[in-house]
Formats: sequence, C-alpha cells, structure tokens
Amino acid sequence: DKTGHGLMEFEAFARTMSEKLLERDPLEDLQRAFRLFDDDHTGKISLRNLRRVAKEIGDRLEDDELQAMIDEFDLGQDGEISEQEFYAIMRDDV
Repeated sequence: DKTGHGLMEFEAFARTMSEKLLERDPLEDLQRAFRLFDDDHTGKISLRNLRRVAKEIGDRLEDDELQAMIDEFDLGQDGEISEQEFYAIMRDDV
C-alpha cells in the first residue's frame, strides 16, 4: 500500500487479484478438484466417492440421485466418471 496503513485501494486489489487468477493453471485446478473426489486413487469417480463428497458438504442426496448424476455424464457407460469425463463436465463440454 502506498500510505503505509496496510490498506489497498479497490482498483489495485482488483488488478492484483486478476493477475494472480490469470497466473493459475486451469488444468491443474481441475486435476486438484478431481483428486478431491477420487480419494481411493482409481482414476474414476464412483458412487462411493460421490456419496462421500455429498456427505462432506452436507448434501443429503439419495444414492439413486447420485447415481443419476453419474449416469448423466458417464460417456463411457462404465458406471463411473473418468478424469476426462470430469474435465468435460467442469468445462461444460458435455
């Protein structure tokens, strides 16, 4: 800050934050998000993984609702969401 008071003008804050966000690698962020779901390191998001995440965030979805979410985006029709399917979901490419 220019005044030495530990404060920053909003425009400087917005510019700094924009620069920081632009420095981030979107693929790295998607990989990190996928790993949050794939806690068993199978390379897929299963019903069990999705159930755990839903519980952790306090969402009370039934298994049939969670399975419907998987089925909607499971392009490989193997009952799980692959890393590539997850990326497509997050990029809204499906």
